Amino acid sequence: MKVLVVGGGGREHALVWKIAQSPKVSEIYCAPGNAGIAKLAKCVNVIAEDIVAIADFAEREQIDLTVVGPEAPLCTGIVDEFQKRGLKIFGPTKAAAEIEGSKVFCRQILAKWNIPSPKFAIFDDPNEAKTYIRQQGAPIVVKAEGLAAGKGSIVCTNLDEALQAVERIMVEREFGDAGKRIVVEDFLEGREASVMVFTDGRTVKPMLPSRDHKRLLDNDQGPNTGGMGAYCPVPDIDAALYDQIVETIMKPTIAALAAEGRPYKGVLYGGLMLTKDGPKVLEFNCRFGDPETQAVLPLLESDLVEICEAIIDERLHEVEVKWRQGACICVVMASAGYPGAYEKGKVITGIEEAEREEGIIVFHAGTAIKDGQLVTSGGRVLGATAVGDNFTEAAEKVYRAVSKIQFEGAHYRRDIRPKGN
Repeated sequence: MKVLVVGGGGREHALVWKIAQSPKVSEIYCAPGNAGIAKLAKCVNVIAEDIVAIADFAEREQIDLTVVGPEAPLCTGIVDEFQKRGLKIFGPTKAAAEIEGSKVFCRQILAKWNIPSPKFAIFDDPNEAKTYIRQQGAPIVVKAEGLAAGKGSIVCTNLDEALQAVERIMVEREFGDAGKRIVVEDFLEGREASVMVFTDGRTVKPMLPSRDHKRLLDNDQGPNTGGMGAYCPVPDIDAALYDQIVETIMKPTIAALAAEGRPYKGVLYGGLMLTKDGPKVLEFNCRFGDPETQAVLPLLESDLVEICEAIIDERLHEVEVKWRQGACICVVMASAGYPGAYEKGKVITGIEEAEREEGIIVFHAGTAIKDGQLVTSGGRVLGATAVGDNFTEAAEKVYRAVSKIQFEGAHYRRDIRPKGN
């Protein structure tokens, strides 16, 4: 069968890499893809947001299955467009994807259905938001309502930061129209975790839990980023806690969306805080996480294509989702200046040498070929990933791999692993 993957980052490279392992697949296309993906798939020069052009391509090439990576095409209705044309596609409809597309909608539905989450308030006037923040005090969290490439949620440790966050989002419009409205939330204390589940709207099959590292610098210092690395599984989430998360958060949210006339099919990603009062929802995403996918999929033993097909056909209950024992760590190598302004076109060397070691995969996120050379083309450039029998082995492997990869200004965290490992 022919499979099309939509997107061009590290998550999509991981999806293409996993899909390529399926015996059912004869050809893979990726729109737009990147230099690493091009080794496994035919890259199509169409941006992920051009949903009509992507649907036209799928129709023309008689694509059997399309898998969507990023949130933007899902939130603008790529699944609805494909379904209208009778094309098979993996992901939620526009109405269901609003769980990520609108933080206001997300908070309202969680409150309505009593799903554990922080106290919040919604504002479309910056002065009213500032008055509320002064009353509440800090720490506090200020979020742009819409999509902001993972950077629209600002954790503010003091009052000045919080007031400045309102200015940045609502007045300066740092995230464009995503900042028309904001959500101001109580700050939750605890440990973060990412929980992704496969669902066909009724059956829910959890993936292994993972943990993302959002801050740019070691020890969770510096500005928020799209994610500087992840590991899987999470040692401090035992079977009982994981069951609690699935039963009190993930399943009720999917049931709530169905009850609201927005049946959800695809991957639902819960960004959670493990507080002393139990797990609570920080955010929901309507797709595979990035970089969590790069740490989770290498541990998936089952055929991802079979899972996707079962979800589309609403027969997920028939499919066994199996995981291998062990640990996986993904370390993101970023351009100098990221998450702010950065230069492109820096020559990358050492990937082949890094991948010679067993259990190492280097996922490309922001790469391109220029004048026959592999160069940087994004803020997050690569995701060096290692699978080991335990975290000590995976960490040794991944940082040995990272040390072999060079490009000017390369920046990465040196502490992507569970604490104490």
